[in-house]
Amino acid sequence: MQYLVEQGSSHREVLEKVRARYGEAAQVLSHRTVRSGGFLGLFTTEGVEITFYLKDDAVRESEKKKAEIEEDKRRLLEKVSQERAFQEVLAEVRSLRDTIVESAVRPATSDGEHPVLGALERRLAENDFSAWYRGELLERARSAFSLGSLDDAMAVDDAVLEWIGDAIKIPQAPRAVKPRVVVLVGPTGVGKTTTIAKLAALHNLGIGGVPAQDVRMITIDSYRIGARQQIETYGSIMRVPVSSVETASDLRQTIAMYRDIDLILVDTIGKSPRDAVRLAEMQQILDACGPSAEVYLAVAATTKTQDMLDIFRQFEPFRYRGIVVTKMDETGRVGNVLSALAETDKAVAWITDGQKVPQDIAPAHPLRFLMSLEGFNPNRPKLEERYGLLPRSS
Repeated sequence: MQYLVEQGSSHREVLEKVRARYGEAAQVLSHRTVRSGGFLGLFTTEGVEITFYLKDDAVRESEKKKAEIEEDKRRLLEKVSQERAFQEVLAEVRSLRDTIVESAVRPATSDGEHPVLGALERRLAENDFSAWYRGELLERARSAFSLGSLDDAMAVDDAVLEWIGDAIKIPQAPRAVKPRVVVLVGPTGVGKTTTIAKLAALHNLGIGGVPAQDVRMITIDSYRIGARQQIETYGSIMRVPVSSVETASDLRQTIAMYRDIDLILVDTIGKSPRDAVRLAEMQQILDACGPSAEVYLAVAATTKTQDMLDIFRQFEPFRYRGIVVTKMDETGRVGNVLSALAETDKAVAWITDGQKVPQDIAPAHPLRFLMSLEGFNPNRPKLEERYGLLPRSS
């Protein structure tokens, strides 16, 4: 046991000190009156001294409680420290977020970028141009314009539109052969059959400056429900005969039968660009069209840039000579199409923008894309002087 002494001005004060410090573990043994202070025995004050002891188990319990209190303090301090650190990190994240948001909306970009270039990049992004193509155009603008001339936003826009237009390639006119065989390939759902019908109508009726020709349609899409009936319905309306084939031998014989025809349009099975086996099988069938056949790849304008690039790559074995962009009426942005064409150096042959046959189809032309860009103010006379007038589509 431990024996301790505590003093105070009164018995009650001393007891309160002992209880506050040691609690119920303190057991009082005795108390007495004492005098303290003063000088040479004079002016002393009277007080109380209490003698008490602590039991060993009570001491251990007290020490345990003290240890628990210290541990609780340590944990609390650690938690507070962690919370403070978390708040500091959170503050840094918020600051970084604010910086990013600010850089996205402020007139000039980071590193002292000119405000006109910052605004140009935002408009290109809003038109769904890929990051790669935006970078190419901005880098060219930095090289072509001095810091002072960049203040002329209209001149910068005119130049950028011309650079975009110059990158749009149109296929060269095909060689004069008879019959001319045109094959349309592409993923499922891009509107190949409707596009074939539109081309058949244009050439059969001689619309939009195209001379009237003797036309036939062939379909190898006998698997999709209603596919044959759809193209036969189109053929019946336009009085264009339609043949259905399933093998390379059938296709070869049918083309040979049409050897005196001006134009043969071949509609193919819609395939997923990731279905390599089915694509290879279709390619073997189409080889029967002969080396002079013109193959075109149909893609929807609503396709994302990266998906479009994947489609271009997957259909590369068909050796297509150009792209047919369908469903232009279903999107207000064409930067994805222009980016994919520029990145792969592909030519674009036709554009479709609706379901009406044959009205909603037209030969590709730079102006059809440039006039569709949002946020720009194209100088049409100047662009027409550079690229020519739009050909009539109907």
